[in-house]
Amino acid sequence: MSTTDTALLSAEPDVEEHVALDEDYVLTPGFVEKVVDAADDGDGMRLRSLLEDLHPADVADLMGFLTAEHRAVVVLWLPPELLAETLPELDDGIREEVLERVPHGTLAEALQELDSDDAAAVVEDLEDDQRERVLAAMPEVDRAAIESSLGYAEDSAGRLMQREVMAAPQFWNVGDTIDHIRRQGDDLPELFFDIYVVDPVNRPVGGVAVSSLLRAPRSTPLSDLMDPINEIAVDQDQEEVAYIFEKYHLISAPVVDAGGRLVGQITVDDIVNIIQEENREDILRLAGVSDEDRGSSVAEIVRGRVPWLAINLATAALGASVIGLFEGTIQQIVALAVLMPIVSAIGGNAGTQALTVTVRALATRELNSANATRTFLRELAVGMANGLVLAPLIGVAAAFWFRDEDWRIGLVIAAAMVLNLLVAAMVGMLTPLTLSRLKLDPAVSSAVFVTATTDFFGFLIFLGLATIVLL
Repeated sequence: MSTTDTALLSAEPDVEEHVALDEDYVLTPGFVEKVVDAADDGDGMRLRSLLEDLHPADVADLMGFLTAEHRAVVVLWLPPELLAETLPELDDGIREEVLERVPHGTLAEALQELDSDDAAAVVEDLEDDQRERVLAAMPEVDRAAIESSLGYAEDSAGRLMQREVMAAPQFWNVGDTIDHIRRQGDDLPELFFDIYVVDPVNRPVGGVAVSSLLRAPRSTPLSDLMDPINEIAVDQDQEEVAYIFEKYHLISAPVVDAGGRLVGQITVDDIVNIIQEENREDILRLAGVSDEDRGSSVAEIVRGRVPWLAINLATAALGASVIGLFEGTIQQIVALAVLMPIVSAIGGNAGTQALTVTVRALATRELNSANATRTFLRELAVGMANGLVLAPLIGVAAAFWFRDEDWRIGLVIAAAMVLNLLVAAMVGMLTPLTLSRLKLDPAVSSAVFVTATTDFFGFLIFLGLATIVLL
Protein backbone atom coordinates (compact mmCIF):
# COMPACT_ATOMS: atom_id res chain seq x y z
CA MET A 1 0.00 0.00 0.00
CA SER A 2 1.35 3.45 -0.88
CA THR A 3 1.91 5.87 1.98
CA THR A 4 0.08 8.57 0.03
CA ASP A 5 -3.12 6.57 -0.22
CA THR A 6 -5.89 6.58 2.34
CA ALA A 7 -4.63 3.93 4.69
CA LEU A 8 -6.44 1.04 6.31
CA LEU A 9 -4.33 1.00 9.42
CA SER A 10 -4.78 -1.96 11.71
CA ALA A 11 -2.56 -4.71 12.97
CA GLU A 12 -5.31 -7.27 12.23
CA PRO A 13 -7.42 -6.06 9.30
CA ASP A 14 -9.73 -9.06 9.43
CA VAL A 15 -10.68 -8.21 13.05
CA GLU A 16 -10.57 -4.46 13.14
CA GLU A 17 -9.84 -1.85 10.48
CA HIS A 18 -10.33 1.88 10.32
CA VAL A 19 -9.87 4.50 7.62
CA ALA A 20 -7.25 6.99 8.80
CA LEU A 21 -8.21 9.82 6.41
CA ASP A 22 -11.57 11.05 5.26
CA GLU A 23 -12.34 12.21 1.72
CA ASP A 24 -10.80 15.62 2.50
CA TYR A 25 -7.47 14.02 3.52
CA VAL A 26 -8.09 14.91 7.16
CA LEU A 27 -7.44 12.44 9.98
CA THR A 28 -10.70 10.95 11.20
CA PRO A 29 -11.69 11.29 14.88
CA GLY A 30 -11.98 7.51 15.10
CA PHE A 31 -8.38 7.00 14.02
CA VAL A 32 -7.06 9.64 16.42
CA GLU A 33 -9.01 7.95 19.21
CA LYS A 34 -7.37 4.60 18.38
CA VAL A 35 -3.91 6.20 18.64
CA VAL A 36 -4.83 7.81 21.97
CA ASP A 37 -6.13 4.51 23.35
CA ALA A 38 -2.97 2.68 22.28
CA ALA A 39 -0.80 5.39 23.88
CA ASP A 40 -2.82 5.21 27.12
CA ASP A 41 -2.35 1.43 27.19
CA GLY A 42 1.35 1.72 26.41
CA ASP A 43 0.80 -0.61 23.47
CA GLY A 44 3.83 0.22 21.36
CA MET A 45 3.31 -2.52 18.80
CA ARG A 46 -0.24 -1.34 18.21
CA LEU A 47 0.99 2.25 17.77
CA ARG A 48 3.62 1.16 15.29
CA SER A 49 1.07 -0.81 13.23
CA LEU A 50 -1.28 2.18 13.18
CA LEU A 51 1.39 4.64 12.07
CA GLU A 52 3.84 2.72 9.89
CA ASP A 53 1.85 3.16 6.65
CA LEU A 54 0.82 6.74 7.36
CA HIS A 55 2.36 9.53 5.31
CA PRO A 56 4.85 11.70 7.32
CA ALA A 57 2.67 14.79 6.74
CA ASP A 58 -0.28 12.95 8.28
CA VAL A 59 1.83 11.80 11.22
CA ALA A 60 2.79 15.45 11.78
CA ASP A 61 -0.87 16.40 11.61
CA LEU A 62 -1.68 13.67 14.12
CA MET A 63 0.89 15.08 16.55
CA GLY A 64 -1.02 18.36 16.52
CA PHE A 65 -4.18 16.58 17.70
CA LEU A 66 -2.44 14.80 20.59
CA THR A 67 -1.54 16.08 24.04
CA ALA A 68 2.10 16.42 25.05
CA GLU A 69 1.82 13.23 27.11
CA HIS A 70 0.49 11.21 24.19
CA ARG A 71 3.09 12.66 21.80
CA ALA A 72 5.83 11.56 24.20
CA VAL A 73 4.63 7.96 23.91
CA VAL A 74 3.93 7.97 20.17
CA VAL A 75 7.30 9.41 19.11
CA LEU A 76 9.17 6.58 20.83
CA TRP A 77 7.47 4.01 18.59
CA LEU A 78 7.95 5.71 15.25
CA PRO A 79 10.38 3.81 12.96
CA PRO A 80 13.57 5.88 12.41
CA GLU A 81 12.83 6.53 8.72
CA LEU A 82 9.27 7.67 9.44
CA LEU A 83 10.47 9.78 12.38
CA ALA A 84 13.06 11.43 10.12
CA GLU A 85 10.53 12.35 7.46
CA THR A 86 8.01 13.54 10.05
CA LEU A 87 10.26 15.95 11.95
CA PRO A 88 10.52 18.59 9.15
CA GLU A 89 6.72 18.51 8.78
CA LEU A 90 5.96 19.37 12.43
CA ASP A 91 4.95 22.80 13.67
CA ASP A 92 7.94 24.51 15.26
CA GLY A 93 6.62 24.39 18.81
CA ILE A 94 5.64 20.74 18.59
CA ARG A 95 8.94 19.79 16.94
CA GLU A 96 10.95 21.36 19.76
CA GLU A 97 8.90 19.40 22.29
CA VAL A 98 9.24 16.14 20.35
CA LEU A 99 13.01 16.56 19.97
CA GLU A 100 13.37 16.71 23.75
CA ARG A 101 11.82 13.23 23.98
CA VAL A 102 13.91 11.46 21.33
CA PRO A 103 17.15 9.78 22.48
CA HIS A 104 20.13 11.40 20.78
CA GLY A 105 21.25 8.12 19.22
CA THR A 106 17.82 7.55 17.66
CA LEU A 107 17.73 11.13 16.44
CA ALA A 108 21.20 10.87 14.90
CA GLU A 109 20.12 7.73 13.05
CA ALA A 110 16.94 9.42 11.84
CA LEU A 111 18.71 12.54 10.58
CA GLN A 112 20.95 10.45 8.33
CA GLU A 113 17.80 9.58 6.34
CA LEU A 114 17.21 13.25 5.46
CA ASP A 115 18.71 15.57 2.89
CA SER A 116 21.13 18.06 4.39
CA ASP A 117 18.67 20.98 4.27
CA ASP A 118 15.95 19.12 6.21
CA ALA A 119 18.48 17.70 8.65
CA ALA A 120 19.88 21.18 9.32
CA ALA A 121 16.36 22.55 9.94
CA VAL A 122 15.81 19.89 12.60
CA VAL A 123 19.23 20.26 14.26
CA GLU A 124 18.68 24.02 14.42
CA ASP A 125 15.84 23.48 16.92
CA LEU A 126 17.97 21.43 19.33
CA GLU A 127 19.40 22.81 22.55
CA ASP A 128 23.15 23.35 22.40
CA ASP A 129 24.09 20.35 24.54
CA GLN A 130 21.67 18.04 22.71
CA ARG A 131 22.93 19.32 19.36
CA GLU A 132 26.50 18.47 20.28
CA ARG A 133 25.55 14.92 21.33
CA VAL A 134 23.48 14.29 18.21
CA LEU A 135 26.16 15.61 15.83
CA ALA A 136 28.82 13.61 17.62
CA ALA A 137 26.80 10.44 17.00
CA MET A 138 26.58 11.08 13.25
CA PRO A 139 29.07 10.08 10.53
CA GLU A 140 31.65 12.78 9.81
CA VAL A 141 30.36 13.51 6.29
CA ASP A 142 26.76 14.05 7.44
CA ARG A 143 27.91 16.10 10.43
CA ALA A 144 30.05 18.36 8.25
CA ALA A 145 27.19 18.97 5.80
CA ILE A 146 24.82 20.00 8.60
CA GLU A 147 27.39 22.23 10.31
CA SER A 148 28.14 23.90 6.97
CA SER A 149 24.44 24.61 6.38
CA LEU A 150 24.04 26.05 9.88
CA GLY A 151 26.94 28.39 9.15
CA TYR A 152 24.78 30.42 6.75
CA ALA A 153 22.29 33.11 7.78
CA GLU A 154 18.93 31.77 8.92
CA ASP A 155 16.79 33.01 6.02
CA SER A 156 19.42 32.69 3.30
CA ALA A 157 19.66 30.39 0.31
CA GLY A 158 22.64 28.69 1.97
CA ARG A 159 20.46 27.56 4.86
CA LEU A 160 17.66 26.55 2.53
CA MET A 161 19.71 24.57 0.01
CA GLN A 162 20.55 20.88 0.06
CA ARG A 163 24.19 20.10 -0.49
CA GLU A 164 23.42 16.87 -2.37
CA VAL A 165 23.47 17.80 -6.06
CA MET A 166 23.99 16.02 -9.38
CA ALA A 167 26.69 17.64 -11.52
CA ALA A 168 28.56 16.55 -14.65
CA PRO A 169 31.52 18.01 -16.57
CA GLN A 170 30.70 19.71 -19.83
CA PHE A 171 32.73 17.24 -21.93
CA TRP A 172 30.52 14.29 -20.92
CA ASN A 173 27.77 12.86 -23.11
CA VAL A 174 24.43 11.35 -22.15
CA GLY A 175 25.84 7.83 -21.76
CA ASP A 176 28.63 9.00 -19.44
CA THR A 177 26.13 10.84 -17.28
CA ILE A 178 23.62 7.98 -17.00
CA ASP A 179 26.38 5.51 -16.10
CA HIS A 180 27.66 7.90 -13.45
CA ILE A 181 24.19 8.33 -11.96
CA ARG A 182 23.71 4.57 -11.72
CA ARG A 183 27.03 4.14 -9.96
CA GLN A 184 26.19 6.72 -7.30
CA GLY A 185 23.48 4.66 -5.62
CA ASP A 186 22.66 6.04 -2.15
CA ASP A 187 24.92 9.06 -2.71
CA LEU A 188 22.41 10.57 -5.11
CA PRO A 189 20.09 13.34 -3.92
CA GLU A 190 16.76 11.93 -2.83
CA LEU A 191 15.02 14.28 -5.26
CA PHE A 192 16.55 16.01 -8.27
CA PHE A 193 15.21 17.30 -11.56
CA ASP A 194 18.29 18.64 -13.33
CA ILE A 195 21.89 17.69 -13.90
CA TYR A 196 24.08 20.78 -13.67
CA VAL A 197 26.85 20.99 -16.25
CA VAL A 198 30.00 22.49 -14.70
CA ASP A 199 33.31 23.79 -16.00
CA PRO A 200 36.73 22.59 -14.70
CA VAL A 201 36.51 24.82 -11.60
CA ASN A 202 32.99 23.60 -10.73
CA ARG A 203 31.10 26.65 -11.95
CA PRO A 204 27.70 25.78 -13.49
CA VAL A 205 27.42 26.65 -17.17
CA GLY A 206 24.03 25.10 -17.87
CA GLY A 207 21.49 22.52 -16.82
CA VAL A 208 20.02 19.40 -18.39
CA ALA A 209 16.57 18.24 -17.33
CA VAL A 210 16.43 14.56 -16.38
CA SER A 211 13.55 14.11 -18.83
CA SER A 212 15.73 15.48 -21.67
CA LEU A 213 18.61 13.24 -20.63
CA LEU A 214 16.49 10.07 -20.76
CA ARG A 215 15.09 10.88 -24.21
CA ALA A 216 18.44 11.61 -25.89
CA PRO A 217 20.80 9.04 -27.49
CA ARG A 218 23.78 8.03 -25.36
CA SER A 219 26.26 9.68 -27.69
CA THR A 220 24.66 13.15 -27.43
CA PRO A 221 27.01 15.68 -25.74
CA LEU A 222 25.56 17.39 -22.67
CA SER A 223 26.51 20.72 -24.22
CA ASP A 224 23.92 20.07 -26.94
CA LEU A 225 21.17 19.47 -24.39
CA MET A 226 21.87 22.00 -21.68
CA ASP A 227 19.74 25.10 -21.16
CA PRO A 228 20.61 28.40 -19.43
CA ILE A 229 20.14 28.32 -15.66
CA ASN A 230 19.12 30.79 -12.97
CA GLU A 231 21.89 30.79 -10.40
CA ILE A 232 21.07 31.51 -6.77
CA ALA A 233 23.72 33.23 -4.65
CA VAL A 234 24.36 31.46 -1.38
CA ASP A 235 23.63 34.61 0.64
CA GLN A 236 20.39 35.58 -1.13
CA ASP A 237 17.35 36.02 1.08
CA GLN A 238 14.79 33.23 0.90
CA GLU A 239 12.05 35.67 -0.13
CA GLU A 240 14.16 36.70 -3.11
CA VAL A 241 14.72 33.04 -3.97
CA ALA A 242 10.99 32.32 -3.80
CA TYR A 243 10.32 35.28 -6.11
CA ILE A 244 12.84 33.98 -8.67
CA PHE A 245 11.27 30.51 -8.61
CA GLU A 246 7.77 31.93 -9.01
CA LYS A 247 8.68 34.40 -11.76
CA TYR A 248 10.65 31.95 -13.89
CA HIS A 249 8.58 28.84 -13.08
CA LEU A 250 11.60 26.93 -11.81
CA ILE A 251 11.59 23.39 -10.47
CA SER A 252 15.15 23.56 -9.18
CA ALA A 253 18.09 25.94 -9.26
CA PRO A 254 21.82 25.67 -8.48
CA VAL A 255 23.27 27.58 -5.53
CA VAL A 256 26.72 29.12 -5.99
CA ASP A 257 29.22 30.63 -3.57
CA ALA A 258 30.96 34.00 -3.88
CA GLY A 259 33.33 32.53 -6.46
CA GLY A 260 30.50 31.19 -8.60
CA ARG A 261 31.21 27.54 -7.70
CA LEU A 262 28.37 25.05 -7.33
CA VAL A 263 27.71 24.27 -3.65
CA GLY A 264 24.14 22.95 -3.65
CA GLN A 265 20.66 23.17 -5.09
CA ILE A 266 17.22 24.38 -4.09
CA THR A 267 14.13 22.45 -5.23
CA VAL A 268 10.55 23.53 -5.59
CA ASP A 269 9.31 21.59 -2.55
CA ASP A 270 11.43 23.87 -0.35
CA ILE A 271 10.09 26.94 -2.12
CA VAL A 272 6.46 25.91 -1.54
CA ASN A 273 7.23 25.81 2.19
CA ILE A 274 8.88 29.22 2.06
CA ILE A 275 5.96 30.81 0.20
CA GLN A 276 3.50 29.36 2.71
CA GLU A 277 5.66 30.51 5.60
CA GLU A 278 6.01 34.05 4.28
CA ASN A 279 2.29 34.32 3.52
CA ARG A 280 1.44 33.09 7.02
CA GLU A 281 3.81 35.61 8.58
CA ASP A 282 2.33 38.49 6.56
CA ILE A 283 -1.24 37.54 7.47
CA LEU A 284 -0.37 37.29 11.17
CA ARG A 285 1.55 40.55 11.17
CA LEU A 286 -1.28 42.41 9.48
CA ALA A 287 -3.45 41.33 12.41
CA GLY A 288 -0.76 42.19 14.95
CA VAL A 289 -0.32 38.55 15.98
CA SER A 290 2.94 36.68 16.47
CA ASP A 291 3.70 33.33 14.86
CA GLU A 292 1.51 30.81 16.71
CA ASP A 293 0.89 27.14 16.14
CA ARG A 294 -1.01 24.31 17.78
CA GLY A 295 1.82 23.72 20.22
CA SER A 296 1.83 27.28 21.60
CA SER A 297 0.91 27.67 25.25
CA VAL A 298 -1.56 30.23 26.58
CA ALA A 299 1.30 32.26 28.06
CA GLU A 300 3.16 32.34 24.72
CA ILE A 301 0.04 33.44 22.84
CA VAL A 302 -0.73 36.16 25.39
CA ARG A 303 2.85 37.48 25.24
CA GLY A 304 2.55 37.70 21.47
CA ARG A 305 -0.79 39.50 21.41
CA VAL A 306 -0.76 41.86 24.40
CA PRO A 307 1.84 44.31 23.00
CA TRP A 308 -0.24 44.91 19.89
CA LEU A 309 -3.42 45.24 21.91
CA ALA A 310 -1.61 47.81 24.07
CA ILE A 311 -0.70 49.76 20.94
CA ASN A 312 -4.31 49.57 19.81
CA LEU A 313 -5.37 50.85 23.23
CA ALA A 314 -3.09 53.86 22.79
CA THR A 315 -4.41 54.62 19.31
CA ALA A 316 -7.99 54.26 20.56
CA ALA A 317 -7.19 56.83 23.24
CA LEU A 318 -5.97 59.15 20.48
CA GLY A 319 -9.32 58.84 18.72
CA ALA A 320 -11.14 59.41 21.99
CA SER A 321 -9.17 62.61 22.54
CA VAL A 322 -10.58 63.98 19.28
CA ILE A 323 -14.09 63.25 20.49
CA GLY A 324 -13.26 65.11 23.72
CA LEU A 325 -12.44 68.24 21.71
CA PHE A 326 -16.02 68.32 20.40
CA GLU A 327 -17.72 67.42 23.65
CA GLY A 328 -19.83 70.56 23.54
CA THR A 329 -21.04 69.86 20.02
CA ILE A 330 -22.05 66.31 20.94
CA GLN A 331 -23.95 67.54 24.02
CA GLN A 332 -25.98 69.88 21.85
CA ILE A 333 -26.57 67.39 19.03
CA VAL A 334 -26.79 63.91 20.58
CA ALA A 335 -27.45 62.33 17.16
CA LEU A 336 -23.77 62.82 16.34
CA ALA A 337 -22.84 60.21 18.98
CA VAL A 338 -25.01 57.69 17.15
CA LEU A 339 -23.48 58.35 13.73
CA MET A 340 -19.78 58.77 14.66
CA PRO A 341 -18.94 55.04 14.66
CA ILE A 342 -20.29 54.66 11.12
CA VAL A 343 -17.79 57.10 9.61
CA SER A 344 -14.78 55.65 11.45
CA ALA A 345 -15.77 52.02 10.84
CA ILE A 346 -16.23 52.45 7.08
CA GLY A 347 -12.97 54.41 6.89
CA GLY A 348 -11.12 51.68 8.79
CA ASN A 349 -12.44 48.94 6.53
CA ALA A 350 -11.61 50.90 3.38
CA GLY A 351 -8.11 51.60 4.68
CA THR A 352 -7.58 47.92 5.45
CA GLN A 353 -8.65 47.03 1.90
CA ALA A 354 -6.14 49.45 0.37
CA LEU A 355 -3.46 48.30 2.82
CA THR A 356 -3.95 44.60 2.08
CA VAL A 357 -3.81 45.12 -1.68
CA THR A 358 -0.69 47.27 -1.38
CA VAL A 359 1.18 44.84 0.90
CA ARG A 360 0.38 41.99 -1.47
CA ALA A 361 1.53 44.02 -4.48
CA LEU A 362 4.81 44.87 -2.73
CA ALA A 363 5.38 41.22 -1.79
CA THR A 364 4.83 40.04 -5.37
CA ARG A 365 6.87 42.92 -6.89
CA GLU A 366 3.79 44.15 -8.78
CA LEU A 367 4.20 47.55 -7.13
CA ASN A 368 7.44 49.48 -7.49
CA SER A 369 8.72 52.97 -8.18
CA ALA A 370 7.80 52.66 -11.85
CA ASN A 371 4.05 52.42 -11.21
CA ALA A 372 3.68 53.75 -7.64
CA THR A 373 2.25 57.13 -8.69
CA ARG A 374 -0.24 55.59 -11.11
CA THR A 375 -1.34 53.05 -8.53
CA PHE A 376 -1.69 55.75 -5.86
CA LEU A 377 -3.93 57.87 -8.10
CA ARG A 378 -5.99 54.78 -8.90
CA GLU A 379 -6.53 54.09 -5.18
CA LEU A 380 -7.60 57.72 -4.67
CA ALA A 381 -10.08 57.36 -7.52
CA VAL A 382 -11.41 54.15 -5.96
CA GLY A 383 -11.76 55.89 -2.60
CA MET A 384 -13.64 58.79 -4.20
CA ALA A 385 -15.91 56.42 -6.12
CA ASN A 386 -16.66 54.40 -2.99
CA GLY A 387 -17.48 57.60 -1.16
CA LEU A 388 -19.80 58.86 -3.89
CA VAL A 389 -21.65 55.54 -3.88
CA LEU A 390 -22.02 55.19 -0.11
CA ALA A 391 -22.44 58.86 0.87
CA PRO A 392 -25.95 59.33 -0.65
CA LEU A 393 -27.13 56.13 1.05
CA ILE A 394 -26.04 57.10 4.55
CA GLY A 395 -26.89 60.75 3.95
CA VAL A 396 -30.50 60.07 2.99
CA ALA A 397 -30.89 57.54 5.80
CA ALA A 398 -29.49 59.95 8.41
CA ALA A 399 -31.59 62.88 7.13
CA PHE A 400 -34.75 60.78 7.34
CA TRP A 401 -33.80 59.28 10.72
CA PHE A 402 -33.13 62.64 12.38
CA ARG A 403 -35.53 64.75 10.35
CA ASP A 404 -37.19 66.05 13.53
CA GLU A 405 -33.85 67.40 14.81
CA ASP A 406 -31.98 68.70 11.77
CA TRP A 407 -32.05 67.14 8.30
CA ARG A 408 -28.65 68.69 7.54
CA ILE A 409 -27.07 65.93 9.61
CA GLY A 410 -27.46 63.83 6.45
CA LEU A 411 -25.33 66.28 4.45
CA VAL A 412 -22.65 66.34 7.15
CA ILE A 413 -22.23 62.57 7.38
CA ALA A 414 -22.32 62.21 3.58
CA ALA A 415 -19.50 64.75 3.17
CA ALA A 416 -17.55 63.19 6.05
CA MET A 417 -17.90 59.76 4.45
CA VAL A 418 -16.40 60.91 1.14
CA LEU A 419 -13.49 62.72 2.79
CA ASN A 420 -12.66 59.88 5.20
CA LEU A 421 -12.68 57.29 2.40
CA LEU A 422 -10.19 59.46 0.53
CA VAL A 423 -8.02 59.59 3.67
CA ALA A 424 -8.35 55.81 4.03
CA ALA A 425 -7.22 55.18 0.46
CA MET A 426 -4.30 57.56 0.85
CA VAL A 427 -3.07 56.20 4.19
CA GLY A 428 -3.77 52.57 3.25
CA MET A 429 -1.34 52.84 0.36
CA LEU A 430 1.23 55.34 1.59
CA THR A 431 1.87 53.58 4.92
CA PRO A 432 3.22 50.28 3.53
CA LEU A 433 5.02 52.13 0.71
CA THR A 434 6.81 54.34 3.25
CA LEU A 435 7.74 51.40 5.46
CA SER A 436 9.06 49.54 2.44
CA ARG A 437 11.22 52.53 1.42
CA LEU A 438 12.62 52.58 4.98
CA LYS A 439 13.55 48.88 4.59
CA LEU A 440 10.94 47.87 7.20
CA ASP A 441 8.42 45.09 6.85
CA PRO A 442 5.23 46.82 5.59
CA ALA A 443 3.05 44.10 7.10
CA VAL A 444 4.21 44.60 10.69
CA SER A 445 2.66 47.87 11.88
CA SER A 446 0.69 49.16 8.90
CA ALA A 447 -2.71 47.96 10.10
CA VAL A 448 -2.44 49.69 13.48
CA PHE A 449 -1.34 52.95 11.89
CA VAL A 450 -4.05 52.87 9.22
CA THR A 451 -6.83 52.16 11.73
CA ALA A 452 -5.61 54.89 14.07
CA THR A 453 -5.43 57.41 11.23
CA THR A 454 -8.87 56.67 9.80
CA ASP A 455 -10.41 56.84 13.29
CA PHE A 456 -8.66 60.11 14.07
CA PHE A 457 -9.57 61.82 10.82
CA GLY A 458 -13.02 60.22 10.71
CA PHE A 459 -13.98 61.74 14.04
CA LEU A 460 -12.21 65.02 13.28
CA ILE A 461 -13.86 65.50 9.86
CA PHE A 462 -17.35 64.46 10.96
CA LEU A 463 -17.46 66.42 14.21
CA GLY A 464 -15.64 69.39 12.69
CA LEU A 465 -18.15 69.63 9.80
CA ALA A 466 -21.02 69.20 12.26
CA THR A 467 -19.70 72.08 14.37
CA ILE A 468 -19.36 74.33 11.30
CA VAL A 469 -22.66 73.44 9.60
CA LEU A 470 -25.04 72.69 12.43
CA LEU A 471 -24.05 75.19 15.14
